[in-house]
Amino acid sequence: MSAHPGSSTAPLRVLLVDDERLARLRLTGLLAEMAEPVPEVVGEAGTAAEALARVADCHPDLVLLDIQMPGMDGMELARRLRTRAPDCALVFVTAHAEHALEAFEVAAVDYLTKPVRRERLAEALDKALRLRGAGPSTPGSTAPVAPDVPTLRVESRGREQRLPVPAVLLARAEWKYVTLHTAQEQGLLWDGTLNQLEERYADHFLRVHRSALVARAAVRGLRRAPPSIDGDDEGWQVQVEGVPEWVQVSRRQLPAVRQVLRQED
Repeated sequence: MSAHPGSSTAPLRVLLVDDERLARLRLTGLLAEMAEPVPEVVGEAGTAAEALARVADCHPDLVLLDIQMPGMDGMELARRLRTRAPDCALVFVTAHAEHALEAFEVAAVDYLTKPVRRERLAEALDKALRLRGAGPSTPGSTAPVAPDVPTLRVESRGREQRLPVPAVLLARAEWKYVTLHTAQEQGLLWDGTLNQLEERYADHFLRVHRSALVARAAVRGLRRAPPSIDGDDEGWQVQVEGVPEWVQVSRRQLPAVRQVLRQED
């Protein structure tokens, strides 16, 4: 007997939204490798406008969507889906880490960075399944609450807030605190250590210096550091998308940075 479409044991009905056909093919292949119940790809779309039409036709449980697309981008699409299909889970799949904070503001279940690993996709699918199993949204709600999104309690200008870990692009050790930088804010204070961040969130952070971690998905370039005023060689620097300045890289961490850059090629 097949499972009821609304039950948590029925396969997730998935819509893929990405303007790159190869990206959609890769996701289709990864979804086919998932454990039972294997998700069912019920549709694909190459633009946000096409995705809105497909959602109305195929009623997916989950939309895997890119952010940067021609015309309407994925973030605006997500906002519209929150109104048109409030019970549909959203997972962003993108090459850009700097939009993570916006993603969670529209109650995304997860935020995956390309190239997508099978383990991370499986985690996102599990969250979507549990969200569906929680039942329908409460009356008047416009979006489900994203479950199990890791957050950090940070302080800025005397105000405390919860910051999603995927939104952090740069973490620096400064005196008694660690300062966190997102695409929108700099200098958020977190009462912890870089070692704790590195150990807990190894999939997200890359150690580039004894005093700095960066978001793996935001690494965009590597260069020789400009000579100092006295002419000394300052080593290497890494470019992090969403962070205005280049970040110092120690010689010890240089191979790891180069490996991340090769994975993006």
